[in-house]
Amino acid sequence: MENGNHKEIPEDANEHCPGTQSEDAGKSDACAGCPNQEAYLVVIAERMATVKHKILVLSGKGGVGKSTFSAQLSFALAAMDFQVGLLDIDICGPSIPKMLGLEGQEIHQSNLGWSPVFVDSIGVMSIGFMLPDPDDAVIWRGPRKNGIIKQFLKDVYWGELDFLVVDAPPGTSDEHISIVQFLKETGIDGAIIVTTPQQVSLIDVRKEVSFCKKVGIKVLGVVENMSGLCQPVTDFKYLKQSKNGDQEDVTRWAMEIMKEKAPELLDLVACSEVFDSSAGGAAKMCRDMGVPFLGKVPLDPKLCKAAEEGKSCFSGEECGVSAPALSAIIAKLLKDNTMT
Repeated sequence: MENGNHKEIPEDANEHCPGTQSEDAGKSDACAGCPNQEAYLVVIAERMATVKHKILVLSGKGGVGKSTFSAQLSFALAAMDFQVGLLDIDICGPSIPKMLGLEGQEIHQSNLGWSPVFVDSIGVMSIGFMLPDPDDAVIWRGPRKNGIIKQFLKDVYWGELDFLVVDAPPGTSDEHISIVQFLKETGIDGAIIVTTPQQVSLIDVRKEVSFCKKVGIKVLGVVENMSGLCQPVTDFKYLKQSKNGDQEDVTRWAMEIMKEKAPELLDLVACSEVFDSSAGGAAKMCRDMGVPFLGKVPLDPKLCKAAEEGKSCFSGEECGVSAPALSAIIAKLLKDNTMT
């Protein structure tokens, strides 16, 4: 059957079907629940047959460092000589291109499909590569988000991968339902959930754990990010504050005093709790809900800088506080889930 625009429409299609050959196929509101979409699952399964491990990275709230973790996880795995792909399905807020240093890059087409953008041997795919202007807002309803995620999975040629890391948006919405629906039959290893220590974040992480259990996705573990501010004493700026609130920079004076009176202090790392974790933080929540706790990552300004610059925190010794914590978490993830 064909419509007036000569777009092939199956006999059992939903009303107002745009046609299987239309650019709106899978994206239109009329595509929701269409039985013909199941054919795409076969194509996706064929694409995913060359991917050994698929890991979802989730969070209950935005701003907890989920995308930073996804990026650094990918850098770490690539540094271990694994073949890694990183798929950004945060359609409305794609930050992976920035965190991989790939802003301004474009997707290219080959006879095998869409080619990921590569950095440090990591193949990266994001809607951020498709926007004419990085400041353009993506204002899409669920079916269109569903359609582009489907297109990423069926049209991108990843090649042979050891790991496909999927960076999802916060919460449990259309994107999460779609990625689980499309990938579940191909074998998802599980999900890593990123949180911060405070209760307002953990409340939503509990919902994320509940989501995983309801859709049958294993929780590989929870990462407590921004678990206290930690940085070398020598990296701090020291201020003297007057009674009226004025501040004077006395860093040079403070450093000279330490060098003269207590030079051993210069080798210390200072830590301070940023968020209230008196209720036990993510570790207690994991015990309560029966899911693994992978570890804590401190709030490290140098890790933040690495993410802003699209760099790995594992190269060199700049991220001396956060890199060891991330390395321990990734080692535990691989060991506990036999992914080595």
